[in-house]
Amino acid sequence: MTNPKPNVFLFDTHAAAEDAIRALAKSGFDLRQLSLVGKGYHSEEKPTGFYTVGDRIKSWGSTGAFWGSIWGMLLAPAVFLLPGLGVVAMAGPFAAALIAALEGAVVVGGVSALGAALTQIGMPKDQAIKYEAALKVDKYLLLVHGDASAQAIAQTVLGQMKSEIVV
Repeated sequence: MTNPKPNVFLFDTHAAAEDAIRALAKSGFDLRQLSLVGKGYHSEEKPTGFYTVGDRIKSWGSTGAFWGSIWGMLLAPAVFLLPGLGVVAMAGPFAAALIAALEGAVVVGGVSALGAALTQIGMPKDQAIKYEAALKVDKYLLLVHGDASAQAIAQTVLGQMKSEIVV
């Protein structure tokens, strides 16, 4: 991750986020340079939860197929219960930034741990607040880490998709 500030792509649905990741994979993009963050669940009659055996998630309610396939492609799967957001699932290098923010009790100008983690990876506070608001309304953030050439490839591949690009 040589670029301190990743590009962020915002998707309305988990299907659109998964399509983006698959398009990047098909282009040969190194998926270890991607992080995906999203709530990805809604109230339902069945319990929602998970347990792990190694890095494999065994259950995630009605979104199990989505997160299972994402976690099969991306590194460092994690699930957190964050105040103000609820259950947030993620995978990729950003998970480590959130863990560091949680462990260090980092607070940046009153933003949450998620906002603090975003600012630690180079996001201005106003953008961190914007991304948190997007997560609250069930959007998905795809963060593209890496050097300028990796970011340019991702911009080209994802620019051809119907997504709102937030840089």
